[in-house]
Amino acid sequence: MSETGIPSTRATPVPGHGLLRDRVVVVTAAAGAGIGGATARRCLEEGARVVISDAHERRLDRSLTDLEREFGAESVAAVPCDVTSEDDVRALFAAAAERFGRIDVAVNNAGLGGTADLVEMTDEQWSRVLDVTLGGTMRCTRAALRVMREQGHGVIVNNASVIGWRAQRGQSHYAAAKAGVMALTRCAALEAAEYGVRINAVAPSLAMHPHLVKVTSEELLTELTRREAYGRYAEPWEVANVIVFLATDYSSYMTGEVVAVSSQHP
Repeated sequence: MSETGIPSTRATPVPGHGLLRDRVVVVTAAAGAGIGGATARRCLEEGARVVISDAHERRLDRSLTDLEREFGAESVAAVPCDVTSEDDVRALFAAAAERFGRIDVAVNNAGLGGTADLVEMTDEQWSRVLDVTLGGTMRCTRAALRVMREQGHGVIVNNASVIGWRAQRGQSHYAAAKAGVMALTRCAALEAAEYGVRINAVAPSLAMHPHLVKVTSEELLTELTRREAYGRYAEPWEVANVIVFLATDYSSYMTGEVVAVSSQHP
């Protein structure tokens, strides 16, 4: 039982069912134990071939080694990428297409948070969060679209956040960036439809992983957990399951949507 009095039994991971068999998936910010890493793993479990990317090369190498050991070197590749660099983003999608022949799905997961009241926030803090979180998503969406337009098909899934809908102190920059990701997703989806490309987004709330624990106060984590209907945080793989759904043909008529993985949709 959670502190809210609501049962908080942990969910059980579901096995793969081949939902993405032979699809080629690119996932940014996929090194580590967060949503990106969980998404890469879930896509591999569903039979995809996956290109993982991250700005942290050492972590990326470790993640590649782990995934190769479990799923085989023929199913996974790694390409370092800083999503604030247009050259890096172009190189990522070119390398993925060259390695596997096409790109069926792009999961734009990279983002950067931080906490600062607006009155004390520097231009550098504001710009850095916006450049990684919104600018990076734009660059990756654009690069993926250029490949998918030529193919005549593809799916893009962006990682937004419920904070794009609701207010939270100290999060002006991050909330603005995530609201921007939502708007970008809706607008780009209208443009991409003529190419046979779907673009949607997920909006998680609290998906727990070790890095989040390091950079977030226990008080805030407790508060955010209490806001959830189940009285617990999401596991990263639970968010990844929704991303997988949006990547599959089961969501073939969905585009321009932002799907809340939380009870906090306004």
